[in-house]
Amino acid sequence: MNLCAWVSVVATAALLGFAWRGARRGEWVAKPIAALGFVGSAWQHGALDTAYGAWVLAALVASMGGDVALIPRTPRTFLAGLGLFLLGHLLYACAFVARGASPGAAALALLPLSIVLALVARWLMPRVPARMKAPVAAYMVVITAMVALAVGTVAARGDARIVVAAVAFYVSDLSVARDRFVQQGFSNKLWGWPLYFGAQLVFAATVG
Repeated sequence: MNLCAWVSVVATAALLGFAWRGARRGEWVAKPIAALGFVGSAWQHGALDTAYGAWVLAALVASMGGDVALIPRTPRTFLAGLGLFLLGHLLYACAFVARGASPGAAALALLPLSIVLALVARWLMPRVPARMKAPVAAYMVVITAMVALAVGTVAARGDARIVVAAVAFYVSDLSVARDRFVQQGFSNKLWGWPLYFGAQLVFAATVG
């Protein structure tokens, strides 16, 4: 790992410590640093040397914006964060297409992913407020497509780390959904944040 990746890892650990103690000011410091770390890591890996890397860097920057937007925990900032993360997933999808993706493999991956999508929707959507249902549903569709295209690019060009990162990002979002709409608690962050920041660092490493 490069220096920026280590900064992200340390900041993520600090973020968990602050969350456990309920130190909101600490979260305002540690979370942006952890996000800036994965952006810097992609830069250090040479993200701007390829079209794929540039798309990934853009996705990481959008995700960093989403991280900051989610800190206040208000309905308005949550929707802003949701929109930024949705943009991030669209940018990741563009990265996979630019890298080269097998349409057949992506379509095949959509079969089990659609079942997962239906199960998650059945669990989550009844708990989502009416005015948030449409953006949450759109987000779920986009992230599902992102994972399918991750499978497609690995099938076409290799590097299984991309699928690992995409799946980890998907699963980490379940912790956010549970914390927001089902039951708040530190336990959601305990497994969700390491998966999320780890996924972003893996994405950053794949541009090298």
